[in-house]
Amino acid sequence: MKRLSFSLQLLLGLVVGAALGFAARIWTLDWLADTLTEVGNIFVQLLKLAVAPLVFTAVVVSVANLRNVKSAARLAGKTLLWFMATALIAVIVGIGLGLIINPGQGVTLSTANAEAPEKVGGWVDFLTGIIPTNIVTAFSELNVLQIVFLGVALGAASLAIGEKAEPFLNLSRSILELVQKALWWVIRLAPIGTAGLIGKSVATYGWDLLAPLTRFSVGVYVGCLIVLLVVYPVLLALVGKVSPITFFRNAWPAIELAFVSRSSVGTLPLTQKVTIERLGVDRDYASFAVPFGATTKMDGCASIYPALAAIFVAQVFNVPLGVGEYLLIAFVSVVGSAATAGLTGAIVMLTLTLSTLGLPLEGVGLLLAIDPILDMIRTATNVAGQIVVPVLVARGEGRIDDTVLNTPPQPLEGPGSPVRPVEESAVAT
Repeated sequence: MKRLSFSLQLLLGLVVGAALGFAARIWTLDWLADTLTEVGNIFVQLLKLAVAPLVFTAVVVSVANLRNVKSAARLAGKTLLWFMATALIAVIVGIGLGLIINPGQGVTLSTANAEAPEKVGGWVDFLTGIIPTNIVTAFSELNVLQIVFLGVALGAASLAIGEKAEPFLNLSRSILELVQKALWWVIRLAPIGTAGLIGKSVATYGWDLLAPLTRFSVGVYVGCLIVLLVVYPVLLALVGKVSPITFFRNAWPAIELAFVSRSSVGTLPLTQKVTIERLGVDRDYASFAVPFGATTKMDGCASIYPALAAIFVAQVFNVPLGVGEYLLIAFVSVVGSAATAGLTGAIVMLTLTLSTLGLPLEGVGLLLAIDPILDMIRTATNVAGQIVVPVLVARGEGRIDDTVLNTPPQPLEGPGSPVRPVEESAVAT
């Protein structure tokens, strides 16, 4: 296996998993389906295990690292503006595609037994949920949005008190290095996890479940591919002065892992590695922008998908949507994307969108069964956007090393940590 590149290993896992899933479904091999399910679940569980310490320490260190970056406030502002601009473009693509394909027309699924999810996202819940009532609960219940808030607050406090915070920051850096190293070992198991996740999807869902939702499912994939293969390349070529071919060649391992793992946060170490070591983005800036994006930048889950899903639910339940409702969809997508929090699934964001529009939340129940299949392309789009924005901002600020960018990509597997060790002049994350 070491002779194969990481991307080829992931592709092999995908093909093997799909074949095993079809075999389990065609010949009713329950033991094989159960095995694939367990393998996939264990892989996702290992990724989630690292989420809390990884997000917290990454945010703390990335905020503290801003003191090493000249014009840090301008960089942070530009990054946030690009996050919002690309989210707006993505939601416009989603709405436009929804108006063209009408994803809910002709759907034969019964809405009689559709139930609203137990947890529903609302604006009050979203705004009040940012601030934890209990620090321990934020970590034990894996509320990523609250963990990000704590990380930002403590990182900013560390900047404010200066030298006295160094012991805390050194501890955070050490924990971050340890978690990244352990998570890198998990990422190396991704080909096996891929086989389990894809095999589980094929064995469990199959065409029977997808058939009534074909138009919607195809719409989600087409919308994400338009953003991934049209919008991002245009921005890279015109604004970033970066060849789209070079970008995808260098960033592909992270995008591919995101597709199969369905976790932006789980892909974070690899996302940061390709951003710095393959695309040449300045390390100090990337150490802030990439972790920030992994928890808040969700063009697939928070823009394209909710837009199409809202139109789908409205059409299934015969609720007319006007210009005002479409503007609300765009607003929710641009402002509320942090609600997705970098984990698998986009149910919170979807319920937030539906509740804002006054659409039946029971519509979520119609889409839950195929959500894992749709989540793969959504997460790949998320991670691609999390890499594109730092490249655009770094180019505008002269923080891209073109030598690194244009050098043929080196194998990702190698000795040592997935990121370079801490140096006195620049803190690695």
